[in-house]
Amino acid sequence: MPYPSRLLNEQESVAVDLHPHWWFFAQSVSSFTALGVLWLFVFGQKERQAWLTYPIGVLALAALVWAVVRYLKWRTTYFVITSDRVIFRHGVLARGGIEIPLERVNNVNFKQSLFERMIGAGDLLIESGGQDGQQMFSDIPHPDKIVNLIHMQMEDNQKRSF
Repeated sequence: MPYPSRLLNEQESVAVDLHPHWWFFAQSVSSFTALGVLWLFVFGQKERQAWLTYPIGVLALAALVWAVVRYLKWRTTYFVITSDRVIFRHGVLARGGIEIPLERVNNVNFKQSLFERMIGAGDLLIESGGQDGQQMFSDIPHPDKIVNLIHMQMEDNQKRSF
């Protein structure tokens, strides 16, 4: 689901519209999968142990709920770079967000561990002249490319100002 255009300013265009990297909900999905397979194995035994089947089933159901909640959070988390600002919005029921005008951005850095480099995810740190100073954004897909894109949008924004 793309970032709603009704939330953009007049003459503002979207350069990139991202959700967190799929790794954001990988832990909950893998937990559900492992518990589901274990439950199927225990349930499929000829001499079934009821005392073991039900707790594993309950845990698998809880892991499924966790995976669905994480998926909903993933779908409702946006990291958007426009021609004027960097926007971060999140929340399913309760909502929150951060907006950083491009002209207030002082520095953009990214950090990736070896594993994050392998899967194409990382953290983005944006320093701005605003009240909060620094904002860390986690699980950003291809943060090295996003840093370059932010710099390009900042340059384009400066050219439009003159």
